[in-house]
Amino acid sequence: MKSLAVFCSGVGSNFEALCEAAEKNKLGARITVMVSDDPGAFALKRAAKHGIPAVVLSPKLFKTREDYEKVVVQLLKSQKVDLVALAGFMRIFSSYFIRAFRGRIVNIHPSYLPAFKGAHAIRDAFEAGVKETGVTVHLVNEKVDSGKILDQEKVKISPRDTLADLEKRIHAVEHKLYPKTLRSYLKQLK
Repeated sequence: MKSLAVFCSGVGSNFEALCEAAEKNKLGARITVMVSDDPGAFALKRAAKHGIPAVVLSPKLFKTREDYEKVVVQLLKSQKVDLVALAGFMRIFSSYFIRAFRGRIVNIHPSYLPAFKGAHAIRDAFEAGVKETGVTVHLVNEKVDSGKILDQEKVKISPRDTLADLEKRIHAVEHKLYPKTLRSYLKQLK
């Protein structure tokens, strides 16, 4: 069975969805480790609840981003990780990390890319007054939210929606789309 590392910086609701899918044998992988850059991330409690080993590595403890990423790469290789899934991990990787796992880093983004790239995609789409946005699962490359798209789903925005309404609907789509897409992509990996 393939080995998955999930990276989280915050609440970890997508991590929770991946854990539940793995426990029901609907992910096609076992989650070997959860990595966080924030010792206060709620996702760490989720990891403990699911019995997933969690590692907190603060970038502040390293002189450079590459020094930080060298330790992360070493950790992932020691765990024989096949795929890295970003689930609200709020750091941009350098080309060093991307080269180490090229084609094996997947991200979920709360917009229908290429629209609304970046950290505030749901708010940006809501404030732009567009009629729809969505969710995108994509490979990570050297440019932010620009890697090959693996799957997408549109989400309509009603004139009556609040930002909280839209966030709730986006998250519901993410929690279904991410496990399904990862399972499909994992089958393609050799």
